[in-house]
Amino acid sequence: MHGQWPPGQRLQPADLAQAYDTSTTVIREALSFLVGDGLVVARANHGFFVPQLDLQELRDITELRCRTEDLGAQLATARGDVEWEVQISAAHHRLAKLPRRLDGSPNRINPEWMQAHHAFHLAIIAGSGSPQITQLASNLAHATELYRRWAAPSSGAIHRNVEEEHKALLDAALSHDGVRLGSLLRAHYEATVDVVLKAGLQDNLNAPPTA
Repeated sequence: MHGQWPPGQRLQPADLAQAYDTSTTVIREALSFLVGDGLVVARANHGFFVPQLDLQELRDITELRCRTEDLGAQLATARGDVEWEVQISAAHHRLAKLPRRLDGSPNRINPEWMQAHHAFHLAIIAGSGSPQITQLASNLAHATELYRRWAAPSSGAIHRNVEEEHKALLDAALSHDGVRLGSLLRAHYEATVDVVLKAGLQDNLNAPPTA
């Protein structure tokens, strides 16, 4: 999830066992669990691999996410009460106080920031009062996380003013402007797709898995 391994790279159990000071049996069991979560791909007679980049999948997930969260935004701004406003304000405050990049490693996203980022977006949708919409939004966010990690070193990702985007989302939510909030969420997520495209990650699409 930190983007340590590039798309399509082979995951060698022996190397991982040495890195994590455990047995290859434990590593193989862990990789098998990750296959079930869609975070690792198993190929018969070839082993385990990091998933390949699929830009069409990213576009589809992003579109579904935009539509899901647009509905969530409409409901949240209509149903959200003072407690909801307090929760999203607190979530935004925490997010704004955390550095997006790690000190000494500017090409990596701060894991603590990523957790706060996820929490802020879910806090907005939670105002809808629909656990189903909130859970779907959470699942879709996780489905795009690897793409964001892979694109993190790109200049587009580094120089993007994400903080300003989040402040605009907070202001729209606190104003209970569902139409504007839904529009800003779409722009926010589509900007991420644009960063991935400009990062040149599509060059990995036809690349063979790394042995």
